[in-house]
Amino acid sequence: MLYGIFRAVFNFLYGLLFRLEVHGLGNIPKEGSVILCSNHISLLDPPAVGIRVPRKVHYMAKSELFKIPVFGPLIRAWGAFPVKRGVGKDAIRSALNLLGEGKVMGIFPEGTRNSDGAAAKKGAAMIAYRSGAAIIPVAVVGNYKLFRKTRVYYGTPVDISAIINESSPDKLDRITDAIMSRIYEMIEKNK
Repeated sequence: MLYGIFRAVFNFLYGLLFRLEVHGLGNIPKEGSVILCSNHISLLDPPAVGIRVPRKVHYMAKSELFKIPVFGPLIRAWGAFPVKRGVGKDAIRSALNLLGEGKVMGIFPEGTRNSDGAAAKKGAAMIAYRSGAAIIPVAVVGNYKLFRKTRVYYGTPVDISAIINESSPDKLDRITDAIMSRIYEMIEKNK
């Protein structure tokens, strides 16, 4: 219930303040496990990526955020779960459990806010590979300036079946490249 309230409030605020537009929601499967892989330009990205998605979206967030009074319980209600930096096994286990239940996860493969296209980490690829979840590339385009448009584009699923079936030692690198290439293509196309 709290998630629905947050979603309505954020939807109103983002629509008013950032004139949020979303495109391609039909590309997100209505059921089954899904990973929304997005570029990460601002702390404002998680709500922008998730508020118009008809299914609840769960996110990883650094554990320090959960220690902040009031804010910690709020982001937990929003669907976030804590991750300690440097303890990747716990994060992957939590993500795989959620996806095993057929839920939706929002992941920022770059790991932190990034506006210069620096290399993404392999965590999203590892989770996608091990879970078998549908991978939806997401491009956030804009800069959250007041009363200017910020747009979110949901692409068609990234097909990694050919990579998975290879006996290559660099599968995770190749999956990461496939995901990020699609995200960057969508950004370039929609600038």
